[in-house]
Amino acid sequence: MTPLLLHTGELTRYHFGAGHPMSPHRVSLAVQLARFLGLTDLFDVIEPPPARDDLLLRVHTPGYLAALRSGRAHPEHGIGTPDQPLAPDLPPVASRIVAASVAAAEAVWEGRTSRAVNLAGGLHHAARDRMSGFCMFNDAAVAIDRLLELGAQRVVYLDLDAHHGDGVEKLYWDDPRVLTISIHESGLYLFPGTGHAGDIGGPGALGTAVNIALDRRTGDREWLRAVHGIVPPLLQAFSPEIIVSQHGTDAHRADPLTDLELSVDVMGLVYRTVGAWARRYAQGRWVALGGGGYHVDSVARAWVLLLAAVADVSIDATVRMPRAGGLLTSPTLGDPGAEERLRDYRPGMVLSERPAAALRATSRAVFPYWGLQPY
Repeated sequence: MTPLLLHTGELTRYHFGAGHPMSPHRVSLAVQLARFLGLTDLFDVIEPPPARDDLLLRVHTPGYLAALRSGRAHPEHGIGTPDQPLAPDLPPVASRIVAASVAAAEAVWEGRTSRAVNLAGGLHHAARDRMSGFCMFNDAAVAIDRLLELGAQRVVYLDLDAHHGDGVEKLYWDDPRVLTISIHESGLYLFPGTGHAGDIGGPGALGTAVNIALDRRTGDREWLRAVHGIVPPLLQAFSPEIIVSQHGTDAHRADPLTDLELSVDVMGLVYRTVGAWARRYAQGRWVALGGGGYHVDSVARAWVLLLAAVADVSIDATVRMPRAGGLLTSPTLGDPGAEERLRDYRPGMVLSERPAAALRATSRAVFPYWGLQPY
């Protein structure tokens, strides 16, 4: 089946103001680059409809929607703050991003495609009644709620953003039908300050919130060991019916807001691995969302690799980048030297070397709930 790309230029027509890191250019440049490389030809590109209030109200409160639409600052709802300045054009855009993620989830669950992607989605910090972390509506949470309504009983939400996927985790904290896995820089150093190994879910769903809190300066190999050491055993134990993944690129070494040191290449490698996990553990069903990332060049390049993974095609990391108004600064799709450094990596290496402290802490916190042996 042909994969779906949920996209329209309307999803990028907002602005937080000059100098704000959450630039809509992140999405538009990624789509332009994918089009230049011929990747968009491999998708059915679908324009999502505007979101109805009943979709938003699956997760968010009526009072929050009213505050957003008032056009005034409401700091109690996170609206009109230094991080989230007033942006009158954002509510209809953000609601349409929700509609896109829901449409992607519906298409995959109903069998019209096995894979779908919404690069503008992945706004994982938004809370039920509060804007947070530049995120107005939690599209991932709404899409998961819709999947549960359609009959899903086992949904995995996998969050690869450098920031903890706190909004989605909190909304499904005590729901055993949703396994949330977040691999992020430790909250000891980074917003939102949550997502520690001991945060494992509510009393009715212990072990279904999984947090791998990485130290600063974590690089490619240590990140890969954490991903491969924690995620596959849990997928096998949980046996999901669908994977919803968030692919924020702010773990890249050039990102201005985080302290991790990943390459675009290692992100692309894991994107392909998520696709393989969907085939092996989730009946092939995969919904991929964008997320954070504030270095426009690395965002565009990484999300091109995400689209290639969703389309299940290989793309040469040494391909030259076009000029794009100075926004693309890397000469190649991949980062120089990264491909060589990763050439001999194998997932089994997690067992051949002493696991990092974050991996050990997470496995000890959650593996026993799944009958797994901690590291």
